[in-house]
Amino acid sequence: MQSDRPIFVIGCPRSGTTMLQLMLHSHPRIGVPPETRFVIPGYYRRFVFGDLREEVNRRRLGQWIVTDKDTKFKELKIDGDRFVEDVVAGPPTLGSAIGIAFRSHAEQFGKARWGDKRPSYYHYVDVLLRLFPDAQFIHLIRDGRDAVSSLKEMPWYTKDVFHAVNNWAEAIDFGRRHAKNLPADSYYELRYEDLTADPETELAKLCGFLGEEYDPVMSEPCHVARLAIPQNRSWHLNTHGEVTTSRSGSWKSRLEPWEVSLCETVLGERLTANGYELSGAPKADKAHVAEVSKAAAKRRAARRRKDLRDRINRFREPGPVAAQLTTRQLGELAKV
Repeated sequence: MQSDRPIFVIGCPRSGTTMLQLMLHSHPRIGVPPETRFVIPGYYRRFVFGDLREEVNRRRLGQWIVTDKDTKFKELKIDGDRFVEDVVAGPPTLGSAIGIAFRSHAEQFGKARWGDKRPSYYHYVDVLLRLFPDAQFIHLIRDGRDAVSSLKEMPWYTKDVFHAVNNWAEAIDFGRRHAKNLPADSYYELRYEDLTADPETELAKLCGFLGEEYDPVMSEPCHVARLAIPQNRSWHLNTHGEVTTSRSGSWKSRLEPWEVSLCETVLGERLTANGYELSGAPKADKAHVAEVSKAAAKRRAARRRKDLRDRINRFREPGPVAAQLTTRQLGELAKV
């Protein structure tokens, strides 16, 4: 039986996750839309919608996904009214409603399986597993110096380089945790540099993990980029060309010397553990290292507060959360 498990692409922002999204979307059985903004917000807002075993609450949830200005539902290019009715008629869980949205997107391309891409999901793997217990996660890792240099150039990235360094460190640390705790058939890592240098080999191995046959069209994601990438996202223009290694190592001309020192001082162990050679830059200024530590402490504290609230809220769930759509999901439901 062919798999229908959900697929999630995660990683530090500016690690090539959009390119990987397009590669997966090129597969004849997999549909992966541009980034949306309703999966995690919907989870944390679940008390607003109430018990989804009541039809009126499912309708309220569906209408929020369609109409809220922050959800980016329009990126799915599916009929909103029909989607709401599908949610009302569907299984009474939050994961099911969200899954119906992505499944509907995939179905318009004649595809039987769906995925989703959002780099920051590496923070929320536990939440995604609550929603989709059978999910598979693909963690794309890129040289931290390249990720930092790209992040600080993005018009939407409002943080400083100290936070950018923390972004990459967190993605790697969370990845280590996921690799240790998740089953081998649920979590997969690959490097951006390997993927761009030999896409056929790396994608064939990735398809093996997903339980899919590799299709050569996956190695040419530019063919779907014009349709799948919103025109206003100028920072994704590179996806419209051929897969290239030209961006690997570009940090050498994009980072200031003190930024190279900062990256290698703070991220050195993580870089070498993932196969990246250090340049031998001098140790970073202690004041700069302290700024990274200060930013890290703030980020950890914010996550702890959010995690604590969620652990408390789980004791008073308004209704079932896990999706009831795929073969495995329904199999787990039958065991209850």
